[in-house]
Amino acid sequence: MKKAVLAYSGGLDTTYCAVHLQQERQLEVHAVTINTGGFSADELKEIEKRAYALGVASFTAIDVTQEYYTDYVRFLIFGNMLKNGTYPLSVSAERVVQAVAIAEFAQKINADYVVHGSTGAGNDQVRFDGIFQVMIPGIEILTPIRDARLSREEEIAYLKQHNIDFDFQRAVYSINKGLWGTSVGGKETLSSSAYLPDEAWPTPLRKTGSEQIDITFKNGEPVALNGQHFDDPVTLINTLQQIAQPYGIGRDIHVGDTIIGIKGRVGFEAAAPLLLIKAHHLLEKHTLTKWQIYWKDQLSTWYANWLHEGQFLDPVMRNMEKMLADTQQTVSGTVFVRLEPKVFTLLGIESPHDLMNSSFGAYGEMNLGWDGSDVKGFTKMVNNQSSIFHQVNKTLIQHD
Repeated sequence: MKKAVLAYSGGLDTTYCAVHLQQERQLEVHAVTINTGGFSADELKEIEKRAYALGVASFTAIDVTQEYYTDYVRFLIFGNMLKNGTYPLSVSAERVVQAVAIAEFAQKINADYVVHGSTGAGNDQVRFDGIFQVMIPGIEILTPIRDARLSREEEIAYLKQHNIDFDFQRAVYSINKGLWGTSVGGKETLSSSAYLPDEAWPTPLRKTGSEQIDITFKNGEPVALNGQHFDDPVTLINTLQQIAQPYGIGRDIHVGDTIIGIKGRVGFEAAAPLLLIKAHHLLEKHTLTKWQIYWKDQLSTWYANWLHEGQFLDPVMRNMEKMLADTQQTVSGTVFVRLEPKVFTLLGIESPHDLMNSSFGAYGEMNLGWDGSDVKGFTKMVNNQSSIFHQVNKTLIQHD
């Protein structure tokens, strides 16, 4: 029998795929679940149990959480990346690292096919197909749900015909959890006007009052929280999430353009990602020059969009990562943050690389690097060309 590697979540779509591949195509199915920090040990055991109940030849759970941080999340922090100024690319980056791991596994077992359960309506189909086409061009991609344009009801009916009667009750809200945030979808996100109700969010708002925390970065990476040093940034991120998410911080709805050209909305809760990105950004304002900040902004917007659209393997991404990493040499210090229900406030920073150094003067009060005559000459030179233009053309700016 030919081998098929199935990207398996245990949900309806991938359950259908597992049965269809065996019954209709007589393939040897190897189910693989890629954990990006969102599955507990008990959840993985349940997914494994379901997979073997379907008759798969093997089930493998691969934990890529560390790779997810090192190869993806780290650069999202370096670039202060928020899609459309809002979304920390929680699912976008996660799907790419999952696709890469699936492709590597398919190569390892010499698979003939690689299979995913995406429909034809969203971004994930492009991300998975694109990664597979680049990494494993000799392995055929199968997408049973997309190809047959199946409805949920048709999938359930098919499974019942084959004596598979798992509980596939439609959840009111779809939840996707990973290291870098949790996405939330429901009827409200299908419209343009409604907001998600409190019961939609996976983490209830249960903290009141306020507390102050501090986050320490070294060369752009988070290394300590409230004075406690972490050798593993993944543990720091999870610890920060546990502290901040019960305040309801990081809840929002992202509105964006999908890869296939339609608008979409998705809710998310991502307290740790938002806090780390905003704290890191404030630290950079103090420790980088204005032109470093300017070009990082341009680069980061482009990088985030290319990652979102599944183009992570484009070699230009490695070029940009080198520049982003190079800018972090002086981004070290501690950021002080106050947490309150649904809001946080960046209070300030301490850093040995702080360019707002009183040795060089105080903004709006006194400068120690030049005097007034220097400013007069500088101002005359920097405006000289504009002055010549208006004198030659005997005009000033005209507004229609």
